[in-house]
Amino acid sequence: MKSIVVVEDNAAIRKLFCMLIKKHGYEVSDFGNGDSALKELAVLKPDLMVLDILLPDINGTDLIEKIRAIPHCANVPAIAVTGFATEQDAAKFKELGFNGYLAKPINTDVFVAEIKKHINQ
Repeated sequence: MKSIVVVEDNAAIRKLFCMLIKKHGYEVSDFGNGDSALKELAVLKPDLMVLDILLPDINGTDLIEKIRAIPHCANVPAIAVTGFATEQDAAKFKELGFNGYLAKPINTDVFVAEIKKHINQ
């Protein structure tokens, strides 16, 4: 079974993401901040990561840089999720190491489609 890591500080959004992920047959490990995710990613080997950009302890763009430095996570697809969306964000997040991008509030069908697109690469 493929596994997904979710890093999202908003508990309600994190719960929604986890519910959607589990409903579609994936395992999920979720974290409310970047530091706890980084500690667990030392041993976790996810197939996909969903990362909020505005976290309380570390910016999601800094978090992806630290994650990419972990050898077994260097090439794991990552989707950026943010409430501050502009037309230039998709290109910016790709340059920073993300494979996909979703704007909040998310459309649940688009969220699931984006997960399936990247987890099957």
